Amino acid sequence: MTQTTLQPRASRKLTAARASIAASALLAAAKLAAGLWSGSLALLSEAGHAFVDTGATALTYYAVREAEKPADAEHHFGHGKYEALAALVETGLLFGLALVVVGEAIRRLGESDVVIDVGWPVYGVLAGSIVVDFVRARQLGLIAKEERSDALAADAMHFASDLVSSVLALIGIAAVHFGFPQGDALASFGVAGFIAVAGYRLGRRTIDTLLDAAPGDLAPQLETAIRNVPGVISLDALRLRSMGAEVVGEAVIGVARSLRVEQAARIKEMVSAAILGVAPHARVTVATSAHALDDETIVERIMLVASRRHVTAHHIIAQEIAGRLCIGLDIELDGAMPVGRAHAIATSFESAIRDEFGSDVEIETHIEPLSPHVLIGRDADAAFASEIVQALDRFAEPLAYISDVHDVRVRETAGGLVVNYHCRVEAAASVEAMHAAVDELERRVREEYPEIVRIVGHAEPEDH
Repeated sequence: MTQTTLQPRASRKLTAARASIAASALLAAAKLAAGLWSGSLALLSEAGHAFVDTGATALTYYAVREAEKPADAEHHFGHGKYEALAALVETGLLFGLALVVVGEAIRRLGESDVVIDVGWPVYGVLAGSIVVDFVRARQLGLIAKEERSDALAADAMHFASDLVSSVLALIGIAAVHFGFPQGDALASFGVAGFIAVAGYRLGRRTIDTLLDAAPGDLAPQLETAIRNVPGVISLDALRLRSMGAEVVGEAVIGVARSLRVEQAARIKEMVSAAILGVAPHARVTVATSAHALDDETIVERIMLVASRRHVTAHHIIAQEIAGRLCIGLDIELDGAMPVGRAHAIATSFESAIRDEFGSDVEIETHIEPLSPHVLIGRDADAAFASEIVQALDRFAEPLAYISDVHDVRVRETAGGLVVNYHCRVEAAASVEAMHAAVDELERRVREEYPEIVRIVGHAEPEDH
């Protein structure tokens, strides 16, 4: 996430935090004045609660400002937990205030000469407080949800608890007004109870964040999204934790080990996109784990071993003799390489194949000089090329399946002649039969022209 995208969010959160400080301070001063004037313990408790909220909202402002700082050399994951730390401090303040209110309420219940002056200023302050608390709790709750801010969520919870506390205080004072003098103290117990409940809810959420608890509501959604991505065989691990407004973590997906690097990378990209589709605020690192599929063929497994060791292998023959797997294949190595080194490479490759199939496998490798990747060539003399065309026609005529040899190209290279051609083959013929016929044609032509090092025949069905 870039700095430019953080600025609007930070501005919105800081503005909400500053507004909360002003609202809390104003309500605290008004409740304290009304409580001292009336002598109402419930109202004085509310004033104490409001002053704690003012300090808490100031702490929220600081936490929000610090949390939006980008990652640095000491905080690789950013500063998001400043908000959780501030919320934890607010939790402690709430529980402390609840205990003070309970103690004062118990003391007040033992007194019989308590005088409470109930007048319109008390009702006015409480009614105004209820309206402000409702508006602030609603606004802060929406912003906290959209911005995923623990500190603003704590503020929203404070204002919501203030609203309920103010209602209880109003009920207690009204009870005193109608001749029930203990109503004020009993209302204070209710105020303390709601303060404690707010502290518990806030504390549990905050501790989960600080202890890196996984967001339980998000994990099942991400699991489903990841498993539905094509190419994902399994979800081996999904680790998530909250970090301020974001969720960070790691997902380890299982993919077929026979995939090419670019194919595996493409699957990782699709998984990352699926995660962002469910949770745009999530930063999840995706890693792959190679899995062997049940339907892998012996040739595929050998080619996988060769790919990992950067060995070119071909002409793989696998046999089962008396329950024992026997493998023969060709490997290509640099033609200028000493035989001793080439043999060591072949031996190491054979050992890797035994690791794949078992120690009792029989494996023989035939070493060939590696062909250059690009041969510099030129078209052969037209008269000689015509001879090759006639030879191909002559030898193809008696062979089954093959007909219409065409598009013949004869090239001269430093390694010898290379011939390419196309031919027609019966569409119903099997691949095995077609290959045998093409190989036989190549063998016959090369017997007559040994200077040909390679013949590449491209077979096409007759109705193509």
